[in-house]
Amino acid sequence: MKFKEVNIKNRRATFDYAIGDTFTAGIVLTGTEIKSIRLGKASLVDTFCYVHNGEVWVKNMYIAEYFYGTYNNHTERRDRKLLLNRKEIRQLEKENQVPGNTIVPLRLFISDRGLAKLVIGIGRGKKEFDKRQSIKERDDKRAMACAFQK
Repeated sequence: MKFKEVNIKNRRATFDYAIGDTFTAGIVLTGTEIKSIRLGKASLVDTFCYVHNGEVWVKNMYIAEYFYGTYNNHTERRDRKLLLNRKEIRQLEKENQVPGNTIVPLRLFISDRGLAKLVIGIGRGKKEFDKRQSIKERDDKRAMACAFQK
């Protein structure tokens, strides 16, 4: 069975953070949540992850209520558990304790098997001059792309 291509990105994350290691995690969802994600009705704006009691949680992730949902519909911004190996959780916990580091969701997608996956990364906050450098690189890439098309 072929699923609709869902690829929701957190563009702000790569602008605000220098991303180090990345991990792909499964998400514990209810039935109406996965249906909304398959329709592309989700957002990763202002979303972050944290480690609590040996479990990784994603906080403030927006998943719109399912239109055909009944009284079983979910709340839009609840904490959702991420599924990772114990080794990966320990590594995330260790990296998160370093001052200036945070765990940032980068991309939400549906796998080939139809499961929702979240790509998270260790982000280190950028300074203002780093952001200006990112803007300059992006503009240079656009200029190069336009030059090649002509």
